[in-house]
Amino acid sequence: MLGSIYALIALGYTMVFGILQLINFAHGEVYMLGAFTGFYATNWFKLAENPSLGALVLVMLLAMAVCAITGFVIERLAYRPLRKAPRINLLITAVGVSLLLQFSGQLFFGSDPKFFPLQPDFEPWIFGEEGNEIIVNPISVVVLVLALTLMVTLQYIIFRTRLGRAMRAVSFNHDLASLMGIPTNRIISATFMLGSSLAGAAGVLVGVAYPKIEPLMGTMPGLKAFCAAVLGGIGNVTGAVLGSFTLGLAEMFLVAYWAPTYRDALAFSILILILLFRPTGLLGVYRPEKV
Repeated sequence: MLGSIYALIALGYTMVFGILQLINFAHGEVYMLGAFTGFYATNWFKLAENPSLGALVLVMLLAMAVCAITGFVIERLAYRPLRKAPRINLLITAVGVSLLLQFSGQLFFGSDPKFFPLQPDFEPWIFGEEGNEIIVNPISVVVLVLALTLMVTLQYIIFRTRLGRAMRAVSFNHDLASLMGIPTNRIISATFMLGSSLAGAAGVLVGVAYPKIEPLMGTMPGLKAFCAAVLGGIGNVTGAVLGSFTLGLAEMFLVAYWAPTYRDALAFSILILILLFRPTGLLGVYRPEKV
């Protein structure tokens, strides 16, 4: 479950990097916005009174729509004017947008943590005999299935639709894609919207699985998802999913069998090792550049 949530965030990082060679450090805050959209939508429509699976899907779709619009606005106002500027300018802008969203969240939502109200009441699944039984939380399964459904949908969009073909063409070469009649600005905006919508879905799923949200909740998961994207090979969609599940499982094994206090350090340790020994990641491919 944890790996699937990281994957939804990491896919936004890897798609934007594949298109623009940009690390969108504001992506974690879009994930936070998705969680708060789900929080207020649940209260507005009074869905907490009947916390069903259908209510969860509805809230998740609303959060995805709000975050897609947010991603479009961020790309249009913050990144597009600097597209031909040096990369350091874009990097600094991304950090600035991240801080703006963090402190705006504290201003509008309040700095105190909030309880996510949409909690479907499912009975735990018990397998095996008493004393040796395995207890499975159905919420974990629901989160995993919904996340996998979104990942499969994204894979279909990228490899089976005209939009996906255009995204891959722009990722390969902006100028050539433009000469072939592809509206590169619209494709880049669509990429931001797709990635941001997945982050919004992750925010709602985290609220359901770990029912505490706050305006700074996007910082650490965002950084971990970035580490997962680098682990799998940033710019590679399948690699981002593989790296995220690897990181999620590694964290859970570390917490269960060794030292829970080192949980947050694990992602950055993996990032350092990957950059030292395999900079392209697990599924990344080295592409030499002519200078």
